[in-house]
Amino acid sequence: MRVVKKISEFDTCDCVLTIGNFDGVHIGHQEILTTARQTADRKKTKLVVMTFDPHPLAVLSPEKAPATLTPLALKHHILAELGTDCLIVLKSTPSLLKLSPADFIERFIIKIIRPAIVIEGDDFNFGSGRTGSVRTLQKILAEKNIDVIIVPSKHAKLTGQTVEVSSTVIRKLLLEGNVSDAAIELGRPYRLIGRIIKGRGKGAKLGFPTANMRPPRQLVPADGVYAGFVQIADTEKKICSAGDKIPAVFSLGRTRTFGNDRPRLIEAHLLIKDVGDLYGKWLAMDFIARLRDQKKFEAESLLSAQIAKDCEKARKILFARQK
Repeated sequence: MRVVKKISEFDTCDCVLTIGNFDGVHIGHQEILTTARQTADRKKTKLVVMTFDPHPLAVLSPEKAPATLTPLALKHHILAELGTDCLIVLKSTPSLLKLSPADFIERFIIKIIRPAIVIEGDDFNFGSGRTGSVRTLQKILAEKNIDVIIVPSKHAKLTGQTVEVSSTVIRKLLLEGNVSDAAIELGRPYRLIGRIIKGRGKGAKLGFPTANMRPPRQLVPADGVYAGFVQIADTEKKICSAGDKIPAVFSLGRTRTFGNDRPRLIEAHLLIKDVGDLYGKWLAMDFIARLRDQKKFEAESLLSAQIAKDCEKARKILFARQK
C-alpha cells in the first residue's frame, strides 16, 4: 500500500475513492471498504482511501475530541489488509477544516483525485461544521458525472440488544469494560499498543511478573482484570503485524492493596515462561474477556491467591480459543 502525506504527490485518477476518519476500522467501516475494493476490482482500477490525522476535533475543540481507538500505524496496517492501494493521510489543519463542503469537493476530489466512483456510508459528514452530508456529495459530484455509492449502516447483535455499529458505541462499551461486545463491533479484539516500561516489581514478588505498558495515546478500557493475548516486537510498525500471540492476564487500574495513592497501571502477566528481557520493546494487548473488577485485598497473600485463580480462568478462556 502506498501512503501519500502530501496531496500534491497524488497521481492516480479514475480510481474508487472513500473518505473518512475510520477510527476503529470497525465492521461498518469494513463494509464500506469491502464494497469499495469489490467495485475497484470490477472497474479494474485502484482503491484510494483518504483519512485525516489527527481527528478533526483534536484541532477544533481538543476538549471534545474522542479518545483514539486505532493508532495511525495500526490503522495503516488494517487498511492495507483490506485491500487499499493508496492511502492519503491529510493533516487536519484549521484551514482545511474551515473549507465548505463545496470547496472541499472542488479542491480535493474534482481537481486532484478525479475518481471514477466515490463510496461512503450513509452517515458520512464533511466540510466546515460537518455541514456536508453524503447527499451533498452525491448532488455535487453528479454534475461532474462521478457516481456516489452509499453503503447502509451496519448493525450488530450485542448482549441483549441490536445496535448500530459506530466508534462512539465502541468507546462506550470499552469504558464500561465490555470488551466482548466491543470486539463484535470491531470485528476483532480491541488492541492497545505501547512501549514496555520498567515497573515496581510487585508482580514478580507475588510470583506473577508483569510487562508494564507506558500509557498509550488511545482509549484504555475500564479498570479491571481481563483475559487476552499479547504480541511483542521491536517497533510499533512491527507490532502491527507480529506473528505469535501469547496468552496473558491484564490488570488495568490502581493496585490499592499496596496503598490508595498508586498511579493507574496497565500490566500484562504472560501465561508462558522464559520471555526474556522485554524492556523497551513494543507490546500489543488484545482484550478477549473481562474476568473481574479491581478490588483491595487485606493481605498480599490473598491478592496472590486471587491472581492464581485469574490465571486459571484466563487459561480456560484463551486456550479454548486457540484450539
